[in-house]
Amino acid sequence: MPGRLIICPTPIGNIGDVSDRLRTTLAEVDMVACEDTRRTGRLFERLEIDPPRFISNHEGNEEDRARQLAQAIERGSRVALVSDAGTPLISDPGFPLVRECIEMNLEIEVLPGPSAITTALVASGLPVNRWRFEGFLPRRAGELERVLQSPETVVAFESPRRLPDSLRALGALAPDRQAAVCREMTKLHEEVVRGSLGELARRFRADVKGEIVVVLAPAEAKSGAPDMALAVEALRRLVQSGARPRAAAGVVATLTNTRPNDLYKELTGREPRR
Repeated sequence: MPGRLIICPTPIGNIGDVSDRLRTTLAEVDMVACEDTRRTGRLFERLEIDPPRFISNHEGNEEDRARQLAQAIERGSRVALVSDAGTPLISDPGFPLVRECIEMNLEIEVLPGPSAITTALVASGLPVNRWRFEGFLPRRAGELERVLQSPETVVAFESPRRLPDSLRALGALAPDRQAAVCREMTKLHEEVVRGSLGELARRFRADVKGEIVVVLAPAEAKSGAPDMALAVEALRRLVQSGARPRAAAGVVATLTNTRPNDLYKELTGREPRR
C-alpha cells in the first residue's frame, strides 16, 4: 500500500466517541504525528493498541517536521496526524504538513470525527444555517465589536481565565444579544448556559474550569429606508429590455421593499390603472 497522511480526529472528552474506523487506522499506521506524545500514548493505552513510532508535531516545530514527515510518506509510510483532542488543523497543528503533502502530490485521507466547534454550535440553540469560526475571541473592544457585527452565528474558543472579562466586554457592547457558553463538551461536567450576553456576564463573574466554547447569535439586519431611485432605475432597465411595466414593478418592489404602484408612478408619471 502506498504511503499516505491520515488526519485522525480524536475524542474531545469521551473515549466512547472513538469510531471503529479510527481504532483500525491507529492500529495499522507506521507512525503518529502528535502534539503531546505522552497524551497520545495514554490514548493508545485506553484503546489497547500497541503504539507505533510517535513523532512530536506541535506549534513550535511543525514547520520543520512537515518536510520530514512528508518524506516518510513519500517512502511509503502511513502517518496518522492527531492533535490532543478534536480535529487536527482546527486551532491545532497540522496545516504545514498538509500543504507539504499537497505540494509533493502525496495522498491525504481525512477521517470524520469529534469537534468542539460543531458540538457547541448545535448545543447552543442558535441559528446553524450560516456560521463562522473565529478561533479565540479577540481582546480589543474594537475587534470584539467587529465580531458582534457578523451576520452569521459566531463560534469561538475562550480560556477559562479570560471568560469573565470577555463576557463583560461583549455584554457592554450588546447586552441583549443571545449567546451560549459551552463548557467541557462531551465530558462528565458538560455544561451549556444560554441567555443574553448581559445575563451570561452576570452568571460568569469568576474564573471557571474546563475548555470553553462561546457561541454568539448573528447580528440583526439593519432595516434602512429603501432606495427609491435605485429601484426605479432597476425597473427602467427591465422595461427597456422588454418587460411589461406593471409586472416588472411588482418584481422590483418585492426585491427592494418598495411599493409597486409607487415605482410605476415614478417611472411613467401616472397612476397605474385599477
